[in-house]
Amino acid sequence: QFTTRVVSCRAAELRPEAGGEPVRGFQVVLEDTILFPEGGGQPDDRGLIGDVPVLRVSRRGSEAVHFVPAALEPGAEVLLSLDWERRFDHMQQHSGQHLISAIAEQMFGFKTTSWELGRQRSVIELDSPLVTAEQVEALEKSVNEKIRDRVPVTVRELAADDPEIETVRSRGLPDDHAGPVRVVDIKGIDSNLCCGTHVSNLSDLQVIKLLGVEKGKKNKTNLVFLAGNRVLKSMEQSHSTEKALTSLLKNGPGEHVEAVKRLQSSVKLLQKNNLNLLRDIAVLIARDFKNKPAPKQLFVLHRKEGDSEFMNIIANEIGTEETLLFLTVGDEKEAGLFLLAGPVEAVENLGPRVAELLGGKGAGKRGRFQGKAAKMSRRGEVQALLQEFISHQNPGA
Repeated sequence: QFTTRVVSCRAAELRPEAGGEPVRGFQVVLEDTILFPEGGGQPDDRGLIGDVPVLRVSRRGSEAVHFVPAALEPGAEVLLSLDWERRFDHMQQHSGQHLISAIAEQMFGFKTTSWELGRQRSVIELDSPLVTAEQVEALEKSVNEKIRDRVPVTVRELAADDPEIETVRSRGLPDDHAGPVRVVDIKGIDSNLCCGTHVSNLSDLQVIKLLGVEKGKKNKTNLVFLAGNRVLKSMEQSHSTEKALTSLLKNGPGEHVEAVKRLQSSVKLLQKNNLNLLRDIAVLIARDFKNKPAPKQLFVLHRKEGDSEFMNIIANEIGTEETLLFLTVGDEKEAGLFLLAGPVEAVENLGPRVAELLGGKGAGKRGRFQGKAAKMSRRGEVQALLQEFISHQNPGA
């Protein structure tokens, strides 16, 4: 916590990180702050000003701007409280990144070109087109050895024209930077220009887990990692998943993969058999219709289980020279697929109207119009439309 004063408060809007409508509130500047504004690859802090939540902290020149939902009186003395759990998580990830970047460069010459502290995991972009699994394993072993060595992490400031700055690892300063330069030192391992928040000793990182690499931008590789409490949370999630799978699959964790592979094979075989049965059913339905003494001019069918091929087989078997077919598959009251087949002119005329009634979209050619339907419950209205069309075409029908 920290006591300070409100310097200014003005109405503003905040766009939520997840998107959506802007939130109305106020931008507040304090005499000083313990809340970190987003920057340098690190997200901002959260906390309270009095009992008013701080929803965002951003940098405007040398000022930290706090976005809050309620107005605060300029000149008022306020108690600023920090969300420590969020701050400590960011400290662990950021110091972890410095350590990983430094050791990756020392061991393999991989320079860090950028990094991102994500909500679930963090990513370091390495200036290398290839990072092997063996290199990742060696890197993970080395950074965890440094953590166990309890190496101190310190912060110092240098004047902007200090020649020592040239010896410090850096990706450059912001264009609007003014004043002294902040350097974060991991004793004997790394010196880095940085504005972010860090632990005071590598032992506070607890442990680092490198999750592997992903293909990055041109000639770059993304190294994914977790540090500190995130490793524990990931272990907890994995253990919960393991317990659930053990219960479902009725075998031990070491047999889970093979059990899932067997299930996948069974499902594929069942799906293949199911498709063959649906094709046979489609042929039988069509032949039954054709064998009736007086074939009708309109054929309507709905089946919950089925696909586009099922409907097209029926249309092919019946033939569309004289009969208008309206076929649907899917949930009776929700979404599904439809097919309108028949005489070319009739289908061209009716297809778009059928799609509109079903709240869907479709396309067609050569006497067939098919697509997706959002309102299958309106099939009766479509059937009435088609019956009316046939009656107009053939008054004696």
